[in-house]
Amino acid sequence: MLLYGIEMNIHLEFNTFQMINMTQFEEANKGKITNEMKVVAESENLSEEFIKSLVAKGRIVIPANYNKDIEPCGIGAGLRTKVNATIGTSTDIVNFDEEELKAKIAIENGADTLMELSIGGDLDEIRRRIIKMSPLPVGSVPIYQTAIETIRKTGSSIEMNEEDMFKNIEKQAKDGIDFMAIHCSVNIETLSRLKRQGRKGGLVSRGGAFISAWIVENERENPLYLNFDYILEIAKEHDVVLSLANAMRAGAIADSTDRAQIQELIILGELVDKAREAGVQAMIEGPGHIPLNEIPANVTIQKKLCGHAPFYMLGPLVTDISPGYDHISSAIGAATSAKSGADFICYVTPAEHLALPSPEDVKIGLIATRIGAYVGDMAKGIHNGEKDLKMANARKKLNWEDQYQAAICPADARKIRENRPPEDPDTCTMCGNYCAVKIVNQWLDKTDPDFFDKV
Repeated sequence: MLLYGIEMNIHLEFNTFQMINMTQFEEANKGKITNEMKVVAESENLSEEFIKSLVAKGRIVIPANYNKDIEPCGIGAGLRTKVNATIGTSTDIVNFDEEELKAKIAIENGADTLMELSIGGDLDEIRRRIIKMSPLPVGSVPIYQTAIETIRKTGSSIEMNEEDMFKNIEKQAKDGIDFMAIHCSVNIETLSRLKRQGRKGGLVSRGGAFISAWIVENERENPLYLNFDYILEIAKEHDVVLSLANAMRAGAIADSTDRAQIQELIILGELVDKAREAGVQAMIEGPGHIPLNEIPANVTIQKKLCGHAPFYMLGPLVTDISPGYDHISSAIGAATSAKSGADFICYVTPAEHLALPSPEDVKIGLIATRIGAYVGDMAKGIHNGEKDLKMANARKKLNWEDQYQAAICPADARKIRENRPPEDPDTCTMCGNYCAVKIVNQWLDKTDPDFFDKV
């Protein structure tokens, strides 16, 4: 294959091994229920036929690279809203052991997937370490590696070689990456619209910034857009889910749901169609900063324009003024997004916009987003509050052990109460002897049922 006059030897090599396996999408369309579909059906308490039918329509994706064994999860319509935790080094802080610790903390605290987004140190080593230790699906953004390696060699990402972009996509797929954010929809058309309208907050997608600079400085179209068919071949060989990146997402509330974002969404919808025609699983990434009232409309527009592909919301942040507490803003956004039909949420930590997250930031951000997703799922009927009922019953009985077990983070709940122990083991130090539940248990519940008729 010739790509801008460059002989794509890796593509010729790829064709030798093509079509060994079928993707989840292809299997479902042939009527086959895979082991991964069975696992998803059991974990969601849904029928295998339901999972298969929506995988066949592209409304559910199952990130599960052929090259490794993981605990597959389903992302999409009718399923519990999934939560992703991002980890990765920066140019200022390169500590692989700490990134592994963050991944471990995310796994222990209920993440459904991880994304490895390192931009500092040996990028192959840290990615492979995370893939090896993680039982969860792992995602990546391949353009990061191409840009960072080019900067190290030449001093600027605008020198990126088109062939290297595709080599890194294929390398990461071979390593076992389960889903990839691919910046195919940043093209001359979307950039010209962004330039014409202007923005208060500019363009905040790192991958989008790398590609945008390359397009402008080289005066050429985005290779990832022009050669999307080649990306589909790589994804199909390894059954990598394409997470079609939302590079035009707003980084400020003032820029939400603008023309550039909608223009990109139109292109993303066309790319989803191509992916399905090729038998490749795909989902769509969504906006980052967006006011609460615009979230339902964004989900509706995405679903309509993109054939009801699973929607991956990045945050979202519903205000710009919460640095240090962005995990709270994001949890509010996550709840509204899940309620409105989003399928997948990327967590936000307290360190967002300020610093590389610490292990504790990862835990706090993940739990906040999980709460938001749970609340949204209850509102849209994915569950009817069974866990809340368990908590209510445990509180009524002043059964603290059962309360801990019903909590989203039992260890933290136990620690807080035990660090401030009450005199009465049945109560807590908030109300002490005047605990309303205890008073009711002692008097009202023991009252003769006929009492109120007699009074």
